[in-house]
Amino acid sequence: MKQITNSTPVADANRQFIYAASPDGKVTKISVADGKAVWSTAVTKLPIMEKMDSPLSFVQGRVLVPTAGYVGDTAPYQGHIVVINAASGAIEHVWNSLCSDRHELMDPPSCPQGQSAIWGRAGIVIDPATGNLLFATGNGPYDGKTAWGDALIMLDPNATQMLGNWTTTNNAALNSADLDMGSTSPVLLGDGYIAQGGKDGTIRLVTMDIIKGSEPHQGGELQVVELPGKPQLLSGSATAKLGGKTYLFASQAGRGGGGFTAAWTLGADHKLAEAWKNTTGGNTPFVAGGLLYIYDPAAAGGHVRVFDAQTGTAVATLDSGGGHWNSVIVVDNRIALPEGAISGFGGRGGGGGGRGGARGAPGAAAGAPPAPAPRAPAAPPPPAPPQTCIVNIWRLP
Repeated sequence: MKQITNSTPVADANRQFIYAASPDGKVTKISVADGKAVWSTAVTKLPIMEKMDSPLSFVQGRVLVPTAGYVGDTAPYQGHIVVINAASGAIEHVWNSLCSDRHELMDPPSCPQGQSAIWGRAGIVIDPATGNLLFATGNGPYDGKTAWGDALIMLDPNATQMLGNWTTTNNAALNSADLDMGSTSPVLLGDGYIAQGGKDGTIRLVTMDIIKGSEPHQGGELQVVELPGKPQLLSGSATAKLGGKTYLFASQAGRGGGGFTAAWTLGADHKLAEAWKNTTGGNTPFVAGGLLYIYDPAAAGGHVRVFDAQTGTAVATLDSGGGHWNSVIVVDNRIALPEGAISGFGGRGGGGGGRGGARGAPGAAAGAPPAPAPRAPAAPPPPAPPQTCIVNIWRLP
């Protein structure tokens, strides 16, 4: 089987097939029974510049694929969503976050605008009530017409029509300062409320009514919550109903140690109120059985930290190996955690906590004449061999 990228594979509803991304820019359907490939479909025309960061999704017989660029944001690339028929492997629809009036797989240099990666840890979020697709984009040009950098987007279930969009009043400043809104995925809190974090160290609260419609929406959020220490939020967030209350959980490991884990409740006033916080940093909170699990990569060797989800009281610490953006999964009375990290975090650019680093050409600004389309550079050297992978399994008492 081909090497799999850092995009999380997905299984179909019956767990008979796995859909996985590879560094050559393809998604492959693999039989669980014999490991053989059923089909392989390209989701980019320039895999040395475009890759898959976020998890794949399987919904109603389709595979949903978000794309991004490599670390360093080197152009040309455009974040886009590809909808694949799971039975045949045929591409049914494409939605491009730049040059969005083109509904096709584009050769990246053919679009005068670049970047706008879709790389949040939760990937494409599905509204369970409607089947609509929600996601956020990263740094890139924004004009509210065909360029949707640093924006929250809602598409219909087929990814053929924009049903909603929203961005901050300081969209241009976020783009200029490399503060991707799309560094984390939107979180559906219920009753039409959405929490959207970002690299600017905040979580913004909006509603379906605020974002609905294809006309551009800027500002007007209900609330802006500053994260403890205001770090860049690169991890996913989680929500759960506990004790009759809606909780929102976020955690972020700091560079060289530290960070935070925190919880908020969505009150009767439809505002987020802090429930608890601590200085333990981690990745992508997971809630199960009234407990909150995070992976803390900052401590020597790495640990799984377990807290009471409603109070923040520390419950347990489980030793593990090192990693980077690894996520805890709790299912069938077991806790699972993979170790290790992808060497160099991908094919282009260097290391680091996020997608920042030395930025490439940002593409045309809104209202500016298109810049000459850049040509694709030579293929980068292959990354160093990945670390040996281990999956830790603990049984709950």
